[in-house]
Amino acid sequence: MITIGLTLILIAKIIKKNVEKTKKKYKIQQGKITYSDLNKPAKCLFSNKLKISGKPDYIIKRKDKYIPVEFKTGDYKKPQKNHILQLATYCQLVEDNYKSFVPYGILVYNNKKQYKISYNPQLRFELENTIKQMRSILKTNKIDMNHNSFYRCKNCSMEKYCNIKIK
Repeated sequence: MITIGLTLILIAKIIKKNVEKTKKKYKIQQGKITYSDLNKPAKCLFSNKLKISGKPDYIIKRKDKYIPVEFKTGDYKKPQKNHILQLATYCQLVEDNYKSFVPYGILVYNNKKQYKISYNPQLRFELENTIKQMRSILKTNKIDMNHNSFYRCKNCSMEKYCNIKIK
């Protein structure tokens, strides 16, 4: 009986050590992880309000707040607009699925820079407008290019709707 107890204690310590290693590897914030799409695919979240879906990298719970966290590769000096809007999408998804106000989300970049992005009324409005614009593009099949980068064109999800190709 004592052997089983000691074995369980040892297993618990190993699990705790592995969790700490994973948190450090993925730069996970303090708090309890309530959702993760990093190690294995997680359930897709859906917003009835905005008719959008997505999967944040993980969600942590701090006190009584749920905070989405998005991990990005790349060495950026400041948060990128598309990353901010993606994080705003996750903030809305968390609010709708967890029925809890989300004050902010966190962007974590590969270069160890982290940004706390406030999910304020301005960002909420911008997210809703961006979704409306995207739906209009899909409906009309008309898109205006907003850059001059071959690499962005090459990897663009809207490529089939765009009449302009950069070569």
